[in-house]
Amino acid sequence: MAISNKERAYLKSHPWITFLFDMRKLDYQTWILSGEAKSKCLHVRGAPLLPDVVKSLFGIALVKGALATTAIEGNTLSEEEVARRIQGNLDLPPSKEYLGKEIDNIVVAYNKIGRRVLANSFTQLNVQEIKDFNKLVLDGLPVEKDVVPGEIRKHSVGVGSYRGAPPEDCEYLLEKYVEWLNQDFSVPKGQEMIFGILKAIMSHLYFVWIHPFGDGNGRTARLIEFQILLSVGVPAASAHLMSNHYNATRSEYYRQLDMSSKSKGDVSQFIKYALQGFVDGLQNQIEMIQSQQLYVHWINHVHRTFQDKDREEDKRRRKLVLELSDTKDYVPLTDVRHISPKTAEMYANLTDKTVERDIERLVNLDLVVKEKKKGIRPKWEILQTYLSPAVKDKR
Repeated sequence: MAISNKERAYLKSHPWITFLFDMRKLDYQTWILSGEAKSKCLHVRGAPLLPDVVKSLFGIALVKGALATTAIEGNTLSEEEVARRIQGNLDLPPSKEYLGKEIDNIVVAYNKIGRRVLANSFTQLNVQEIKDFNKLVLDGLPVEKDVVPGEIRKHSVGVGSYRGAPPEDCEYLLEKYVEWLNQDFSVPKGQEMIFGILKAIMSHLYFVWIHPFGDGNGRTARLIEFQILLSVGVPAASAHLMSNHYNATRSEYYRQLDMSSKSKGDVSQFIKYALQGFVDGLQNQIEMIQSQQLYVHWINHVHRTFQDKDREEDKRRRKLVLELSDTKDYVPLTDVRHISPKTAEMYANLTDKTVERDIERLVNLDLVVKEKKKGIRPKWEILQTYLSPAVKDKR
């Protein structure tokens, strides 16, 4: 006998699962954060970067995203180990191989989602796709005997004191969830990114409220969130930031989940919490990008300074300041000739007096700062004159 929608058990046990989003409950701070998130995403997406920097930025984000998505579920691999696993050079003992397999599964899922969004073949969520996500994250992993990867659970599950929706309602709720996100979640024209970010947060929250699978619900929720973020134009490197935030603030994440389920469906505080972490993560990425852009401008400035100087000593001095540009702090004067193999070779047959003359010439060209006790460093600040204080001194 079919269950009437009015008789569904979840209506009594989980009355906060309403599939409603009252934007009037979002305060001005939340709307400011949402606009800031869009602005920073566009900044990251539009930043001109060298190919190796792009690769590095995405690589760092992928490692942190895979780590966050699995660590919050109990994976104990370090960030360095996750990076090596992704690169294919981490061998784990049999007792820990499942930890590596968890990372493998998430990376495969991320790449699959990325290719799909890039090919514009993602239009709407569907229940089968969500089941496939869950099957993928649990592929080859040990699970409890009543857990079938990719299939709706038939038993009660929970995280801590929170219990998921009644198993008999999970299929129905998952269908409602997909319908809500695809059709009823209004996205004003021209504001796809702002409302897409809000939609991604809501997709995560409602999914973990329902908890439709026997295992892997958190990882599946984060894949759905990642796909929605990518689909509205959030850069791939930035689409991992929400997961990073949840993991980095794990106790607050669970507290916010608990509060949202006890607030009669008021999700405003969870949205603000998620947005603040997302914006903070974007700011960190922007600071990294600005640092790299400043470095590129600095190298160009060095070459322009020497563009009409062709003497051997000028070429040597240019090489010295370029090698010095890869250091992070002052280099003691006694160590200058040894800062790199190139400088060691360059000064091998030259006197300390020659090194001193080269340094003084670079000081006169406004390319280095010299302090007797500390040594020398590149004069980065010459390019920072017109930068605001918030983005200065990032090197």
